[in-house]
Amino acid sequence: MPIIKTINLSKQFDKLIAVNNLNLEINEGEVFGLLGPNGAGKTTMIHMLATLLKPSSGSAIVNDFDIVKQSGDVRRSIGIVFQEPSSDDILTGQENLKLHAMMYGVPRKIADQRIKEVLDIVDLTDRKDDLVKKYSGGMRRRLELGRGLLHHPKILFLDEPTLGLDPQSREHIWKYIQRIVKEKNITVILTTHYMEEADMLCDRIGIIDLGKIVILDSPEKLKKVIGGDIIKLKTKTPKLDEIRKLEYVKNIDTDNSEVTLKVQDANKNLQKILQMIGEVESVEMRSPTLNDVFLHYTGKEIRKQSAEGGFYERVAAVKSR
Repeated sequence: MPIIKTINLSKQFDKLIAVNNLNLEINEGEVFGLLGPNGAGKTTMIHMLATLLKPSSGSAIVNDFDIVKQSGDVRRSIGIVFQEPSSDDILTGQENLKLHAMMYGVPRKIADQRIKEVLDIVDLTDRKDDLVKKYSGGMRRRLELGRGLLHHPKILFLDEPTLGLDPQSREHIWKYIQRIVKEKNITVILTTHYMEEADMLCDRIGIIDLGKIVILDSPEKLKKVIGGDIIKLKTKTPKLDEIRKLEYVKNIDTDNSEVTLKVQDANKNLQKILQMIGEVESVEMRSPTLNDVFLHYTGKEIRKQSAEGGFYERVAAVKSR
């Protein structure tokens, strides 16, 4: 049963179409990932579903509520962790949570218990009385996750939740996300530029480009779309004519002295390819990754930048014409 459903959902800024007739269903209790290049429409889509932006046309239902006609009910159903930190530096962690409880109308009788609960979930009980400005980046993100959970939302939007964190802090955040999904049966919509994050956390992934979902499936099935293994060869004089005729070579890309092949049964066929291609300086062989899928469908490398930075630059460019 879908907990989120969009029907021809669109958002246009002057002549720029940010989200284009989006039809999407997200199931209750799943972690759904949105991947896309800068300016693809990920954050715009989330802002519409969270009632922060009104659609130009179309509609969406979130937890059985219309995002325009029943926006207040939608807001009470969701939690959001934004890209940029939004907790108050001059308050303690616990004070930030108390302020959030007041804003969301959590009854005072149960607010203290819920604050204690989320502090435990995100492992900040021992630091609850410290000012947030003394928190590390990872601690601050954990606090914001806890804040997003405080009013017991049915749906949690995580917009680049680990952007800018070191690998160890990212892994800690991943564990908290997996824990809350399992314990609270929360539906999570996640945008990320970290492919390993999407691969580890998401039940399904939609790749969005130019405001449209171009492919949607589980991480494993998406990687199978690529077909075979990836072989990268560095060679100055590649002999590719005969290799193109091999039935187990599915695709060949060249970039200066680097040749990338998609090959079925690479372990079995690598030796023959090496014999045919000419003098080789280096060889790399691996299974397909989500980054390969992303590149296949968008023609772009994903950048570890703020998700919609390119989008707002495009809006400014359109308005200046």
